[in-house]
Amino acid sequence: MAELELPSLTLDAVAALVATARPLLVNRDPAPGEEGVPLTTVITLELVDPEPAGVSAAATRVWVDGVLAYDGGAAPPFAAPFAGPGAGVTETIDTLRITLHPVTPLTSATKVVVRVASQTKDGAGVLDETYTFVAEDRTAPGLLAAVATGPRTLRLGFDEPVVVEDAAKILLRARTVPAVPLTVVEAHAAGTVVDLSLSTEATPDALYRVRASGVADVHGNPCLPPFDEVDVAGFRPARPAARRFDLWSMLPKHNRRTDETGDLARFIACLQEITDLLLAEVDRYPDIFDVERAPPAFLDLILQDLGNPFPFELDTLGKRRLASVLVEMYRQKGTAVGVKNAIRFFLGVDIEAITPLAATALALGEAELGVDWELGPSDRFARYAFDVKVGRILSATERRQLRAIVEYLKPAHTHFVNLVEPLPPPTFDDWELGESLIGVTTDLH
Repeated sequence: MAELELPSLTLDAVAALVATARPLLVNRDPAPGEEGVPLTTVITLELVDPEPAGVSAAATRVWVDGVLAYDGGAAPPFAAPFAGPGAGVTETIDTLRITLHPVTPLTSATKVVVRVASQTKDGAGVLDETYTFVAEDRTAPGLLAAVATGPRTLRLGFDEPVVVEDAAKILLRARTVPAVPLTVVEAHAAGTVVDLSLSTEATPDALYRVRASGVADVHGNPCLPPFDEVDVAGFRPARPAARRFDLWSMLPKHNRRTDETGDLARFIACLQEITDLLLAEVDRYPDIFDVERAPPAFLDLILQDLGNPFPFELDTLGKRRLASVLVEMYRQKGTAVGVKNAIRFFLGVDIEAITPLAATALALGEAELGVDWELGPSDRFARYAFDVKVGRILSATERRQLRAIVEYLKPAHTHFVNLVEPLPPPTFDDWELGESLIGVTTDLH
């Protein structure tokens, strides 16, 4: 049991519990349900009789994992596996204290079951109680298997949850030739699995031995020989079944026949590895230019190739969506439908109407020069000017983006003048008792 030294201990309250059972099993060390108990611990327990009769030592027995460890009616009372130097029994008027000292350490990470049977000296009280505790984990994790999940990725499987203490200590050694040397760049653990990122592409089908020296379980036990090594084959990219691109078979037959030392074959094998990797990259081209499967780094290039005119910050999903509809936006450029669709795409705002310019005009007999007189645009300008009406109030960023979208998609000869938003709801200055003054701070509404 772990020891904890406290500088001081204060009892705020003590609750007295009335126990009717006899005898009572108290002061168990290790405690019931305790975990991480040292393997060399001793097992101590006390039996107490709250009545004057006392506990019968002769009728007391203790089993550990089904093995009889203490029999008070036998001589000697302690069984050999639990009769270490620390074993002993102490009996007082109302208490029987038993200490079991296992000769051999407990088994790592196992649940120990302790059963205690006893009775009082007057025979009126009988006890048969079982409790458990868990021994500490001293078992090293074992590396079960390894599999290449990609040209530069490797996955290790262990027999228990693990953590990576030092990725640099995880080593890979080639067991066949030719094979490029590999080092571990990153390692991430998730339960019983560790994913490795390698420094370069592994040689396809080459045999490597992985040593998980920098891995330990959650209790700090490191992975130790001989259960820290496994063999894994280098990742072989998928290729079309009908493809045949064997450099060795492409050489003239007389060159292959005269290769008595095998140096030419080994040299061609090195070139074959590079060729296979290049072909695998070529096979990945559809995944690169496919909008739905392209890596995020290629989305910007796809939009650039499509001539993306919108300088907006988009997330990965937004870039994929834009790349899929950008050509259609070009087709709808110069139409009201195109303007509405683009604004809905970028801002999620529905355009209520695109209307001709509603400029203020002079009212004959009512307008006063210098008071409510405004100089309007020319007839030519007004004929091609328009306003855009939205259904909600926009933020400053949304207004700027909406104007940029409309300016790009509108016909070249037209003029976007006003962005019409709904007015904010009116606010009323209500009366405040003791502060508002009639005729001064009074609003009728």
